[in-house]
Amino acid sequence: MSQSRRPQQRSPAKPPTFVDSAEGLAALVKMLSSQPTVAVDTESNSLYVYRERVCLLQFSVPGEDYLVDPLAKIDLAPLGSIFADATQLKIFHAAEYDVMCLKRDFGFSFANLFDTMWAARILGWSRVGLANILSETFDVKTSKRFQRYNWGKRPLDSNALAYARLDTHYLIPLRKLQAEALAERRRSEEAQEVFASIAATGPANNTFDPDGFWRIKGTHDLSRREQAVLRELYLWRDQEAARRDFPPFKILGDSVLSTLARKRPASEDDLTRSGGLSPRNASRYGRFVLRAIRRGERTQTPRPPSTPRPPEEVVDRFQALRKWRKKVAAERGVDVDVVLGNAVLWSLAKENPKSSEELRRTDRLGNWKREAYGEAILETLRSFDNRRSR
Repeated sequence: MSQSRRPQQRSPAKPPTFVDSAEGLAALVKMLSSQPTVAVDTESNSLYVYRERVCLLQFSVPGEDYLVDPLAKIDLAPLGSIFADATQLKIFHAAEYDVMCLKRDFGFSFANLFDTMWAARILGWSRVGLANILSETFDVKTSKRFQRYNWGKRPLDSNALAYARLDTHYLIPLRKLQAEALAERRRSEEAQEVFASIAATGPANNTFDPDGFWRIKGTHDLSRREQAVLRELYLWRDQEAARRDFPPFKILGDSVLSTLARKRPASEDDLTRSGGLSPRNASRYGRFVLRAIRRGERTQTPRPPSTPRPPEEVVDRFQALRKWRKKVAAERGVDVDVVLGNAVLWSLAKENPKSSEELRRTDRLGNWKREAYGEAILETLRSFDNRRSR
């Protein structure tokens, strides 16, 4: 189901206020504290550095947009009172990663959020990216030019700042429309459970996982020796990325590491012939790559992570619940994870509750979903158990 087009919103009438001083931040916090509703967004630099960080915070209230520079050596702690205020609504679009990054970088806590992307998903809107929503709902066109912009560089391009302010400028009127639609369809409580879950999300974790190579596509199809080579290449790549302050994928991509592990080239010429390296990367990294390959050929082969398969009956219960969920999602016109996520289905399949009382003990299921879907979940599980016992 698609949202209906609304009358065109007026373009911003005045430029955004750029905040890069303690005095400017104090004035902003004082102003924001007086507002019942604040729109928020962040920009980070994950495409350009080894350890990303929040590089810009955007705030909007009716008629005013603000851009806060966290790289300007100002203490952003005063903003914590805004994010934690349970009486003040904070509107984000696709809030989860913003919340995780703000918790990681500044230790903020969050209360009373509204996520316009999740509201759109719950309402069954067909396209939920902000650019699409603004175009289809308000007839506002936004540029894609700055989607891969380096927000960590200074000074920031004036056109980039104009782009950034649009990420929050229309969120307050958008939230008003969505809140009305949610109330009309009796989905407000469902949405609130999602928003509360996002507010409780933990901080983003950007620490290096030395076992992360197991998540590279195709790793489990390699031989044990090839896996050992891949591990050494993966460890070297992270060290090089940290040294150069680059994201690891800009050193060598995952697919290149996999090719090197399979082919195990023995010379710099082999690196470009069969190893998948460009001449430039072979010249820059060749000797280090060859050393990593040799280490992998000598080292003890790694043990694959142990992930015991659930009992067959649990898998079958999960599939029965999955089939039920697909039917409900189709009837509602939403994606299946809007109904229930896979983690919830697995939890239900393992616990196999027999009654409403047992279902209430399932902490992954919120009150709204328990009321809306509880009987259907129990009936699905009962029907499965009855078929299995015959």
